[in-house]
Amino acid sequence: MNATLSRRTLLAATVLGAAVLPACEHKATVIYKGIDLTGATYATDFRLNDPDGKERTLTDFRGKAVLIFFGFTQCPDVCPTALTRAAEVKRLLGTDGDRFQTLFITVDPEHDTPDVLKAYTAAFDPTFIGLHGDLQRIDEVAKDFKVYYKKVPTGSSYTMDHTSLSYVYDPQGKLRLALRHEQPAQDYAADIRKLLNPA
Repeated sequence: MNATLSRRTLLAATVLGAAVLPACEHKATVIYKGIDLTGATYATDFRLNDPDGKERTLTDFRGKAVLIFFGFTQCPDVCPTALTRAAEVKRLLGTDGDRFQTLFITVDPEHDTPDVLKAYTAAFDPTFIGLHGDLQRIDEVAKDFKVYYKKVPTGSSYTMDHTSLSYVYDPQGKLRLALRHEQPAQDYAADIRKLLNPA
């Protein structure tokens, strides 16, 4: 009888476990306003230089949520909008803003020299960092991030077409989100707050 009771107890526990487990998993599911990239196997890191010539990787920003945007300093609208929004996100995060880092990766290294990048990002927030490399390095990083960019001639000059998504990493350095350009700062802040303060 004890053996039968044990089998019944085990069966009940197994059934209960099967019933409870999905409920627990469902409860732990986090819904983001952006595109959930949790588990992505691309864009795991980069090696680019900051305006002071120091090589930077994601490891340098461990413990912070990191937002990465690819653009160029002569961009007339998309890039300044993205960085203005990033500054607003930092403000909306309040004290969590100290654990939020924005990185601006240039897709126009021919024009965006270290001095130009430094002045450009500082105009939005002094903590924002512009990153650059030679054309080959930028191309490699862009491909790894699945970012599109292309030089487009405009008379005697040129402009750049490029992806307008912002990528967000959690404090452990894992790619978690792609946020759309048309989303407001409030959406960005809500998602980033979830990464900084997981339930």
